[in-house]
Amino acid sequence: MNDSNPSNPNEPAAICVVRHGETDWNVTGVLQGWIDVPLNETGSMQSRMMAERWRDAGFTCIWTSPLQRAAQTAEILAVAWGLPPPRANADLKERHFGRIEGMSKREIARRHPGLHEGIVRRDPACEFEQGESLEHFVERVQRGVGEIARQHPGEAVLLVTHGWVMDVLTRQIMGLPIDQTLEMKRKNGEALWLRVTPGLILPQAPMV
Repeated sequence: MNDSNPSNPNEPAAICVVRHGETDWNVTGVLQGWIDVPLNETGSMQSRMMAERWRDAGFTCIWTSPLQRAAQTAEILAVAWGLPPPRANADLKERHFGRIEGMSKREIARRHPGLHEGIVRRDPACEFEQGESLEHFVERVQRGVGEIARQHPGEAVLLVTHGWVMDVLTRQIMGLPIDQTLEMKRKNGEALWLRVTPGLILPQAPMV
């Protein structure tokens, strides 16, 4: 990795946000949320492929959700690139889905058909009993990304996080309402590139 250029305090951070590698629960359609599920072998392989794909991006550090599936992805990348251990930020965690966490989508469809339809579409306006409100979720994601940018002006930083988190950031750079349903769904290992200063998140062209 190239870290010879010092940070420029007048420049935004170039942030690559990536969804963690695959888990067994991704495969079987179980809603994970804050439940701490590890990568499976495919997820580990995806992480190694990410390391090769972005080897020349010049990342100076890695931040991660503390959930195991993200933290394991981040650790594989850090080791491959010779970077310090990833730093965890709880604001990068997936949305908390409340009482339905740990249920399969098939079970949710049987017990809560209306909610199941919203989850399949990743409708941000879904309300989750004992879960996290949309407003709180969006606020913490924006806070976390902004704080990381504040600490790394002018640097290239990698964030390992989750699908619904990436949806929040996608809506922001597209200028969409926070409750707008997106057509796309970020796959495991897929990236979103941003230019970020505290209070402002803009799209960024991929650096590799």
